[in-house]
This record gives sequence, C-alpha cells and structure tokens, in this order.
Amino acid sequence: MYFTHPQFKKFNLKPFFAKYSESELREKLAKFFPNFHIIFTDSGRSAFQIAIKELGLGNSEILIPAYICDIFLPIFKKYNIKPIYLDIDFNTFHLKISEIEEKITPQTKSILICHTYGLPVKIDKILEISQKYNLKIIEDCAHIFPSKISGDCAFLSFSKLCPTIDGGMLVSRKNPDNLLLNKFSSQASNFIKFLRLFPCLAELSERFRRSEKTLATKEFSSPRQPSKQSLRIFNWYLDNFNKQIKKRIDLAKYFQQELKKLGFEIQEAQDNNFTYLSALVPKNLDRNKLFIKLRKKHIFCSRIWRNPIFPNLPNTSEIARRVINFPLQNWFTKKDINKIISGILSDKD
Repeated sequence: MYFTHPQFKKFNLKPFFAKYSESELREKLAKFFPNFHIIFTDSGRSAFQIAIKELGLGNSEILIPAYICDIFLPIFKKYNIKPIYLDIDFNTFHLKISEIEEKITPQTKSILICHTYGLPVKIDKILEISQKYNLKIIEDCAHIFPSKISGDCAFLSFSKLCPTIDGGMLVSRKNPDNLLLNKFSSQASNFIKFLRLFPCLAELSERFRRSEKTLATKEFSSPRQPSKQSLRIFNWYLDNFNKQIKKRIDLAKYFQQELKKLGFEIQEAQDNNFTYLSALVPKNLDRNKLFIKLRKKHIFCSRIWRNPIFPNLPNTSEIARRVINFPLQNWFTKKDINKIISGILSDKD
C-alpha cells in the first residue's frame, strides 16, 4: 500500500526512543538558519499565526497565491486581514510574479510566498518589489526544508517532512516578545495519525478516519507547543536529511519522466525537494476517476487543494481540477515507482 504522507519503512520504534534534547535540536537548526530565531509550535498553522501577530499585519491586505491551503482563512478573519489573490504559473504552481505590483494598494503590508510541493520560489524579483513597497515577506515552507530563508520569516510543518503526528516551527529574524504558548494537547485524531505513520497500519487507519472538514471550517485554536515526541522524531530525521533528500530527488526525477511518457504535465524547474510528487493529469483523463481507481489498488494519492480558496482565476481553477499528488516515500525504490505507473496504465481509458 502507498500513501502520500511521510511514513516509516517498517514498524521502527527507534526514532521514538532515540536520545534527544531540545537544545541539541536548536543547535542543529542554527546551522541551517544562522541569525534566525526558532519557535517550535504544534503546527505550521500556529507558526503562521504567530508571524502575523509579531509582524503587526492586522487590519491590512496581504498578497497570496490563489492556489493554497485554506488554513489561512480563519487567521485572516481573526486579524481583519484582506487576502488579495494572485493566479498561478502552470510550470511551477507558484504565484505569478508578474501580477504582484498591479495588485498592491496603500493597504498592502505583506506577501505570502508558498514553496508549493517542495519547489523553491525564485525570490529575487519578489525581494526587489517588497523593498520598493515596504512589504513584509512570509515564506510558507510547509512543503520544503529550505536551504535559505530570504523573507522576514518562514514557517514549517514537520508532518509533511517526516513521520510525525504534529509539530511545526517559525523561523524569524525577529525574536517574538513575551511569547507564551499553551501546552500540547493530544486529541483522538492523533491516534489515527499515528497509525498512518506505518505502512502495515496505514490502510487500517483509513477505516477509522471520518470525512474531514476543511481546515477553514474547523474551530479556531490558539498556537500550542509541539509534542515532545514529534520534536524527538524530527531531530532523529534531521541527522540524515540531506542524504534522504538526494535519494528522493533521484527517484522523483525518474518518476517524472515516466509520467511525462503518459502525457502528464510536471514541474520542470530545478532544485525541487519533492515533498509531494505532483503532476497535472492529461486533459482527456478524469483526475477523480484515476484517484478512486488507484485507491482500489492500494495506491493512496491525494488531491491537495482541489477546492481552492479562490477558484475564480483561470490557471488556479484548472490546476485544482487536474492536479494529483502521488506517493513518494524516502524508502521507495524504482520498483515501487513502476508499480504506481502500472496502476495508472491499467486504469487509463
């Protein structure tokens, strides 16, 4: 069986009991993000909320890509922020940089950049614009472990980078003042998330998982601390992160070439971390039918943001209708990739 979320290769409990200290983790992260402050949170969503507050962005406008997660909507509402949506580039799934300046108004204070599916945004031009108009830049790194942060701050989500049930962090040039986070609170849904960390139990978790509400309609909660266990696992994975990413990139490029042979459109740009192996299905293929048929073969894909928060832009609408996110675990081999390709071929009408 195959899933898009990160998993352990087997029922490996070593990361849960590995030697760990938060100070050690902070020292490791300081090498990746020198001269930045690190704030651990229970999710990327919480880290974003802290960024909004600390940057003083309430009662303003923010430029964001229209093709993005709906986690931001309740936060915008809480801080009276008006999102201004930009359409998406087909080749990168990033916001169209050419649209930025025409959307700026006197009320615009910031821009949210999303490194979608692990592909880093080419940020140089955006930096020029932000300096010209005095805009704060927040980088959405939920899909990427960045080699460099160029904006004012960035937020990350552990559960998309390694097998954890929670966890995120804010990487900020400014040290938040008097920040006190509520303690981590376990929920019943965390048990389902735990099962999904292991291939032998992941399919079982699907039987217990109810249809989820969109994040935008969930009850709004204040930022919390992450669980100690998720910090421990993240620390364990960080030791071999570069090695894992290199293997993942090699497999992803092979995967992409096989998809291109079948008429899928892929992200051609370089430096992709491939947190998700995403592609647009051929125009003559029904994405939803392919998704359902692959599930019957125990190949669990996803259709991230298939209901975009602002669908009234041409590229955003088409990408949401055609995008599919394929499984790509760090421990996959070409044999696993070929099995997924075979599943596509057998189901292609």
